Amino acid sequence: MEAAKQLQQDHRPGMKRWKKALIITSIIVVVLIASVITVAVVYVNRSLPNVEGEANIPGLEDPVEVIRDDTGVPHIKAESLHDLFLAQGYVQAQDRMFQMELARRQASGTLSEVVGEATVEQDKYFRTLGLRRAAEKSLSIYSDEAVEVLEAYAEGVNTYIEQTEAENRWPPEFLLMGIKPEPWTPVDSLTIGKYMAFDLGGHWERQAFNYYLLNTFTEEKAYELFPSYPDKAPSIINETEVVDIASSFKGAVMPDPFNGSNNWVVSGNKTKSGKPLLADDPHLGLASPSIWYQMELEAPDYQVSGVIFAGIPGIILGHNDSIAWGVTNVGPDVQQLYLEKRNPENPTQFMYEGEWVDAQVHDEPIAVKDSEPIDYQVTETRHGPIVSEFSVESDSDMLMSLRWTALDSTTELEAVLEINQAENWEEFETGLEKFLAPAQNFVYADIDGNIGYKANGKIPIYENGDDALLPLRGWEEEDEWKGFIPFDELPQVFNPEKGYIATANNQVAGDSYPYHLSNNWAQPYRYQRIAEMLEQKDGLTSEDMKNMQLDTLNLQAREFLPFLLEQLDQEKLDEKGREVVSQLKAWNFEDKAELAQPLVFHRWLYNLEEEIYGEQIPEEVMEFFHGSGQTTDELLRSYQGGQDSIWVEEAGGISSVIHESFTQTVEDLNEELGGEPDSWKWGDWHQVQFRHPLSSISYLEPFYNGKEPLPVDGSRVTVRAVGYNKETGKVTHGAPWRFVVDADDFSKAEHIVAPGQSGHFRSEWYDNQVDDWVEGNYHTTSVGEQDGNRLMLLP
Repeated sequence: MEAAKQLQQDHRPGMKRWKKALIITSIIVVVLIASVITVAVVYVNRSLPNVEGEANIPGLEDPVEVIRDDTGVPHIKAESLHDLFLAQGYVQAQDRMFQMELARRQASGTLSEVVGEATVEQDKYFRTLGLRRAAEKSLSIYSDEAVEVLEAYAEGVNTYIEQTEAENRWPPEFLLMGIKPEPWTPVDSLTIGKYMAFDLGGHWERQAFNYYLLNTFTEEKAYELFPSYPDKAPSIINETEVVDIASSFKGAVMPDPFNGSNNWVVSGNKTKSGKPLLADDPHLGLASPSIWYQMELEAPDYQVSGVIFAGIPGIILGHNDSIAWGVTNVGPDVQQLYLEKRNPENPTQFMYEGEWVDAQVHDEPIAVKDSEPIDYQVTETRHGPIVSEFSVESDSDMLMSLRWTALDSTTELEAVLEINQAENWEEFETGLEKFLAPAQNFVYADIDGNIGYKANGKIPIYENGDDALLPLRGWEEEDEWKGFIPFDELPQVFNPEKGYIATANNQVAGDSYPYHLSNNWAQPYRYQRIAEMLEQKDGLTSEDMKNMQLDTLNLQAREFLPFLLEQLDQEKLDEKGREVVSQLKAWNFEDKAELAQPLVFHRWLYNLEEEIYGEQIPEEVMEFFHGSGQTTDELLRSYQGGQDSIWVEEAGGISSVIHESFTQTVEDLNEELGGEPDSWKWGDWHQVQFRHPLSSISYLEPFYNGKEPLPVDGSRVTVRAVGYNKETGKVTHGAPWRFVVDADDFSKAEHIVAPGQSGHFRSEWYDNQVDDWVEGNYHTTSVGEQDGNRLMLLP
């Protein structure tokens, strides 16, 4: 015992010293961590843009005032157009430089330079498309005045880059990725514009899918899934070596098929103010920061308010003091796949009219972070780039090229600048003549009470509209486009008797229209509901327009749910299944987040498609089946009309398909959500979160995503249009900008831009509009004199 005590006493001083050292070390570690955090917070906060005070901006001719209002919208007032656009470039870069950098890299195919091998295939695809090559061609046909605007804008962006470098105030995203932006150029702005044309492009994916169908199934079975039944079988099938669609386009970047929009304009005969009302809500990706950036621009003889894509000067959608305008996507057949016969003896020659013709070969070396550069070449035929397998390194001598109007020289920015200054329909239409790609449905209102519409863009002429359903023969002159629809013959309406014009990516011209526009249109429910609401009421106000944009009545369910329930053998359902049926029968067809019925209905239709197509069409090919919802609707309508379908019958017949998909839906939801069906909610599954590109890095997610996923009303088929992942329910598409304006007072308009104006996660304007977007609130933006944070840009 004594020995043990002695040993304990001998160790006590050592233990005390060890504990003391441990405490000191812990304190040092805590202090170091706190210091690192403090330094990080100080740096991050210091990288926020200056929005008050003064800033010296080389290149300005006179002082420019920038006032950011309480929602972060910058109002720029300059004494000349040069200063206005220089300031616009500077201000956009303050709030969105990282977004601009990623956008130009994605569109140019240079992401791998800063990301690494993960984006090599994506870069190959965009190098193949050649958006930047098309932008360079386009710049050469711009007017001197437009080039001056682009150069002034680029000068403003570059001033921000130079000042940020000199002051070491880079936004944290640049530090995290270890990059700094190269100087901005006019081609960068035009390349981003070309990317937006890509996002709203055309239908090459559906042509590829139709080609797969005809080479895999009988003609009768294949034609059932075509968007329209062709008058004659295309001549290319069985005449050539069949191209494997799934492998040929593996890695292709395809725009979300839900990209679309709503817009409408109402004449003064139907409004309370006696002047037109205009509403627009384009449907694009939902992310942080928003795809849209809201601004007001003012200079002598120039005042315009609305939104633009970061990286581009001007205002693409909005109003000035005389007119207002909005757009939806026309969705015409402006993309055409061509089968190309390659010379087995010379891989850069392709057959045309019986002769081998040299293709153009572009050297497109790809720099890759932490790896060796990749030697890459793009082969371009008379129709466009070879897009199958992205290069000519293939064992096959039958490849596919893409003819696309956006790869031609086009002048959209020229159009935007003219539209911004238009004062009447004639001047507006003159500007539209230069807006070539993407083709858009423009609606218009002016202070004099006129309303108008034009389906605008460079739209090819097909001798037979069925030709646009499939790839064409690249070696036959007779399969070439027959020119383009003359501008004066594009669909147009001015001051219609019914008192309104609306579009929602629906078919815009009937059988009497002499030209083919498209074989692919959106499901009609959004347009039908808009027209229904406009017909129901006169004395309309801005508040009515906002309520319409937020409408969630599901006309697809109203049309098909009675038929689906009729086909169910309820005797075979278990108790939970019968309870769900009772709920559906009581549904008011509103796609509200707090209701169970929309969850059941939409999941049911998803499983219905799986029952019909899942066993016969591989998953990788289904990615090309854009418009599958509309095709499925038509199959259901055929049964309602007493006809049947090969696809449905082979899947077991209509009653079996409906029953099996319903029971699978109830089983899935019971497993995922449990409890009683009346506790299920659409919003438990259907939720939105505006995710930042860097939020995929787990430790950055809390900073960049901010708000947790929120339940949201609406669906793919409601006027409040919300696109979501069919398997997870995550909302990824919708209307990041909603806009309503009354021509009775063009000094203000109603907007919402989600998640917010700023791209800096520490800014008060980063995600301040998320809750309002979900709840359906708007903010009023006035033009002219403003209160807010005032920044003077000085020469």
